[in-house]
Amino acid sequence: MTQSEEEIKEITAALNKFKMNWFDLSGKVAIVTGGNTGLGQGYAVALAEAGADIFIATFGTQGWDSTRELIESRGRTVEFMQTDLTEDGAADKVISEAISKFGHIDILINNAGMIKRNPILESKDEDWENVIAINLSAVYHLSLAASKEFAKQKSGKIINIGSMLSFQGGKFIPSYTAAKHGVAGLTKSFASEMAAYNVQVNAIAPGYIKTANTAPIRADKQRNNEILSRIPAGHWGEPYELMGIAVYLSSDAANYINGAVIPVDGGYLVR
Repeated sequence: MTQSEEEIKEITAALNKFKMNWFDLSGKVAIVTGGNTGLGQGYAVALAEAGADIFIATFGTQGWDSTRELIESRGRTVEFMQTDLTEDGAADKVISEAISKFGHIDILINNAGMIKRNPILESKDEDWENVIAINLSAVYHLSLAASKEFAKQKSGKIINIGSMLSFQGGKFIPSYTAAKHGVAGLTKSFASEMAAYNVQVNAIAPGYIKTANTAPIRADKQRNNEILSRIPAGHWGEPYELMGIAVYLSSDAANYINGAVIPVDGGYLVR
């Protein structure tokens, strides 16, 4: 059976659109929490490279100057807001301020987070509460505040940051593990309802990446070797290796991806 001329035209038009537009974020505005350092900075710069203007909400001011330089050198605009995302009303303030600065929002990357390491028998209630507050509760409140705006405009992308601990139990990090399992659940729940408004909600689950958070693990020779032995790629991930998936999930190329928790792990989970 041969394809009809009409079918061929449709495929050709789709391919031309794919090549020209689908990864282009020009005219888009992205909120990136914790986008001033580490992986968050990488996400912010990657989206700027693809054409988006960036609004960064952070707890501290570390890295603001370097992040501004990286984004503005790409011809994009960046605005910063210093805030505690765990405070009551913080999410609404972030969304309101971003809209005030740029007129609209299109993308939310819930990246801000923290980790506390202790054997489970030495866990502290304070650590549990603090980790859950920023890694899970803040994600919920920001996603909800952004969803209200996205529902009005019938479009939007929410990208949550999960972890290998969205799938596994891990060691010495019960609060972080619980939060990252929760992020996976929130992602699926929001995706299920917000799809009706043409809003896609997905999560990136970074594997073992070279960051400040993983420095203690990499310094532990035994633990480092355990991890490396399970990574088919044979090495820890570099932060830049997460940039592409952030742009992809923010773009029109991912319009039919919804509720996914996507590992970027060098194959760690397959072993």
